[in-house]
Amino acid sequence: MEREFLKIVPKEEISYDGLGSIIARKVGKADGPKIMIAGHMDEIGMIVTKITEEGFLKFQTIGGWWSQVMLAQQFTVTTASGKTYEGVIGSKPPHLLRPEELKEPAKIDDMFLDIGVKNKEEAEKLGIRVGDMICPKIAFRPLANPDYLLGKALDNRLGCAIVLEVFKRLKDEAHPNVVYGVGTVQEEVGLRGARTSGYKVNPDICFALDVGIAKDTPGTDMSVKAGSGPCLLVYDGAMIGHVALREFVIETAKAENIPIQFDYLQRGGTDAGAVHLTHSGVPSMSFCIATRYIHSHTSIIHKDDYENAIKLITAVIKKLDRAAVDAITYD
Repeated sequence: MEREFLKIVPKEEISYDGLGSIIARKVGKADGPKIMIAGHMDEIGMIVTKITEEGFLKFQTIGGWWSQVMLAQQFTVTTASGKTYEGVIGSKPPHLLRPEELKEPAKIDDMFLDIGVKNKEEAEKLGIRVGDMICPKIAFRPLANPDYLLGKALDNRLGCAIVLEVFKRLKDEAHPNVVYGVGTVQEEVGLRGARTSGYKVNPDICFALDVGIAKDTPGTDMSVKAGSGPCLLVYDGAMIGHVALREFVIETAKAENIPIQFDYLQRGGTDAGAVHLTHSGVPSMSFCIATRYIHSHTSIIHKDDYENAIKLITAVIKKLDRAAVDAITYD
């Protein structure tokens, strides 16, 4: 994100928190309210915990994985020097499982990454060691209808891209505030970078930009659909969305003729869940893009939702002057 931010703002407007979250500042009105928009830069993956004598890599998952989406999938392991090697997740072959074992999903603890080496020594000569990161591998591409896009790590490349695009649209535009675009770290393991960057920025308003759960496939209730607009997250496991801020966004969406949806999550949360508890409290809300098959190699979104999220957040920021923020916070 640093490379992309430097195309939009001067280097002196970029800073970091102690964990590595990147913070870019765009000043519209120097004494205006501080608006933070955050997308997390991390994706779910694994970390090498052991190299077996046969050269297979055992691992610990990082973030929320469901074992049934992992077997036979391709991954990339990255060494400390930056070299990458591809592999595939394996486990005991189904032909060798006992009948009772076939009734249960494969356990992550029984899986391994096969990178195609003869033994531990060969793996170590490649520079692979305990602590190396393992990431999903798949090519980004449009589908049969090119408005539907498939790729890995849309959670949360989407949020990061939205932050950058909003900054691009504000580059030569007036806005009555100071906007902080933040790429946070370690969201998938506990909203950690959101907490530290939230304390550093100390915003008046925060918007977290993330994926949501599309509910438009067989077996769901069809309440949240890809292509029907960005979602306002009313509630999740980390935060109850700020009511007055939500109403402000709804009215802006109506004025701009931008479609929106509403959703909730019983478990999990976004970066807003950490930021809204910093200092004396920050009115916060989550913008989510309806996404199919999150936390797997192959997520799917509709590009209209992405584009409408950029339009809506940009419009909201342009309206958030001191009077509007005070009304949201205190009225």
